[in-house]
Formats: sequence, C-alpha cells, structure tokens
Amino acid sequence: MTMIGRMSGMITVALAFAAPAAAQQRCPAPPTPQSMMERLPAPMALADRYIKERMAPGIVIAWGCGDVNPTIIAAGSVAAEAGAADVTADTLWRVYSMTKPITGMAAMLLIEDGKLRLDQPIAEIIPAFKNMKVLTDPASGLASRPAKTPITVRHLLTHTAGLGYSIVTKGPLLKEYERLGILPGAVNAQMEAQMAAVRPKSLVEFANRTASLPLIAEPGTEWSYSIGLDVLGAVIEVASGMPFERFVKTRLLDPLGMASTYWTVPASEVGRLASNYAFVGDNLVPFDPAATSVYLQPPSFAYGGAGLVMSAKDYDRFLHMLANGGELDGTRVMKAETVATAMSDLLPAGVTFGGVDAGTGGTKGPKMGFGAGGSVYLEDVPGGPGAGTYGWGGAAGTIAWVDPKHGVRGTAMVNYFPADKWPLRADVTNAVYSELQQ
Repeated sequence: MTMIGRMSGMITVALAFAAPAAAQQRCPAPPTPQSMMERLPAPMALADRYIKERMAPGIVIAWGCGDVNPTIIAAGSVAAEAGAADVTADTLWRVYSMTKPITGMAAMLLIEDGKLRLDQPIAEIIPAFKNMKVLTDPASGLASRPAKTPITVRHLLTHTAGLGYSIVTKGPLLKEYERLGILPGAVNAQMEAQMAAVRPKSLVEFANRTASLPLIAEPGTEWSYSIGLDVLGAVIEVASGMPFERFVKTRLLDPLGMASTYWTVPASEVGRLASNYAFVGDNLVPFDPAATSVYLQPPSFAYGGAGLVMSAKDYDRFLHMLANGGELDGTRVMKAETVATAMSDLLPAGVTFGGVDAGTGGTKGPKMGFGAGGSVYLEDVPGGPGAGTYGWGGAAGTIAWVDPKHGVRGTAMVNYFPADKWPLRADVTNAVYSELQQ
C-alpha cells in the first residue's frame, strides 16, 4: 500500500504489478507511486470528489488492464459517523444485483459439465414449472392462459422467462408475490422481520411457490427484470446435487481465492462491513448500520439475484478471471469457450434489451444485448467500453464490468439508496477509460 497524503479524505492506493509483455502491447503501464504524485489519476480525483462533496461516506474503485493485479483507490470511511474506520480494498459491501453475474457463471459451469443445457426446460429439473400460465391482463387481475413455451435455462439467465420482481412488478401479481414471500433479498433488520415471516425457508420451496403463479409474459418473448437468477439458484442446487451456495463456493469462490465474499457476514468481519444509507434529499440517513446489519444473520436461503456481500478486491478477481478467458493465477476455473458464450448476447431470437432503471441496479447505455446474468454491449462506445463489454450493477450503487475488446475491467463500491442518486456509473467508466488513455 502507498499512502498519497496530498488529498483530503485519506485515499489509499494499492498498485498493480508490472504487466507481462503481452499485456503491455495492449494496455498502458499501470500507474506508479511517482506518477501518482506528479499527476492526479482520474479515478483518484473522482473518489476524492465523492468524499469531499459528501456524495458517499466511502468509495472504492478498482480497475485493471491486461493480466495484472488491479489498481485500487479507497477513499473515505465505512460509515458517515465520526471515528469510523477508513475503507480499504478489503472493505465489505452489499453488491445486491452484482450477485447475478456470479450466479450466471455458476449455471454456465453446469452447462460446461453437461449437467444443464442452455435451452433445457427447467421443468426437467424442477417439475413444478411444467404447466405454467401467462396473465391475460396483468394490470387488472390474475386471469391467465396456458403458456405455449416452456421456461428454459436461457430464459432465466436473460430475464426472458416471464417472471416478475417485487421491485418492478405492479398490480395483483405483486400482491401475490408478497403474500407468498417471493421476496429474495435482504434490506435491513426491520424489513427482514416482516419479509422472513412469509418467505419460504429453502430455495426449492421458493421455486415451487414461484411456479404456482402466472407469468407476466410468454417465455422467450420479452425482456423483463425478474427473479430469474434466484430461480436459477434452485436449478443449480438440484442439478448439481449440492446446496447452491456450496456449489458457488466450491466452483468459483474458492478457486478464485475470493475469501471475502459472503451470504452471511461472520461476526469476526463486522469491523470491515460498510454501513448502508438512504438519501433523503441530500442528507444521508442510516438504513442498514454495519453493527446491526441484516447481513450478519443467515438469509432464509441463498439469494442468487441479490444476496452477496463482498470486497472490491474479490469482485475484481471474478472479473479478472473472465477477462482472462476463465483462468486466474494459473488456475483454470472455466473453459474459454464457456466464458465467451456467457458474455455473448444470449437473448432469444426477436427479443431486445433496451436498458433498465439504474435505481434497480441495472443500466442504460448503447445498443445492448444480454448474457449470463449481465448486459452485453453490442457496439463500441467512442473512448469507452468496446462491443462485448459485460457487467451489471447493484441497487446500492455498485457497478462492475469487463471489456474483453480492450482488456479492461472495473469495479466501484459504494452503499447508498437510490443507486442513481449520483451518476457514479458514468463517472467511474469515464474516469477509468480516461486514465487508460493517458
């Protein structure tokens, strides 16, 4: 670690190792302590501004180009209250929907293993989905007709299964989701007391309850943000023959050395958990303080769509593996062809993805498709991400992406609602690509 003391807010910088020769042909050399003293890097200036202007109590930005360790900027504190510890590369953040790409890659591993097929009907894994129905008038009632198309693994990966989501669904179906506890996510201790009382206690029961309700659209016909990645967790659990969270840990987290990734934060690690806030106007109000966080208690089941707490360093390792075509530090985690498929446009024929409200953790951008749990750019952004860039964000402001065309990956961690209070996604992307062009 090198401490750059000329900026307010105490910004810690962890520097990348020197790039191998192959990466140097593609990427500029990573910054050095001396270069940082001579020129304020754009991501560092951005982090400093977010702390100075009290846009967030703390922020961590990690970026890398080529097969090198990340440069990590950490500014501010884990909480807004006086005396709170400084954030670091190892601070723990609620990543919410940034869980989805990890669940998507877990499913792709089972496809690689031959235990799932991309276009396999999920009723072959969970029989309750055999005879699904589709709402005829979602706004006014629950009247339905038989579905013409079975829900497939592809549909779950790409939000095209016709499933709803309590954060976006409205009308009578939302009330049924709430009644049956189809609420796969934790927010704070107060809300959890109500949600846990009605929520199923296992992934398979969650999936079975979901299958008992009608769909909002015919499977494979339209993109609609959904609980698809949570249902996919149940599919992974049954197809793999082990608990979903154990499969993820065994096949992804452990091989990648992601030791700071949790569905339940151990009591011993609460000191590095950031508090989550809600903006009321421009004022920060504690929403899920670290000391009493809902993430210190086990969830009803592991949420594949929004359940993980992790460090920026850990998320970078996941992205680094994807950028390397499935390998990291000499360990082969996924086949290169599996990674390429996962980060390609997997939308069913005729379906388009036009973006989603950033307040949900989603994104809007150039012409996009959708891959395994994350969006995929279908065209270059001048001076920014290239076609093929894959990633997603989280409801508490986090963002992550990997750009195979330019060998670039980036992660930004904050924790506040709403995610789109500030244009952090655009700010971080612009800062990283600006830095790489220096």
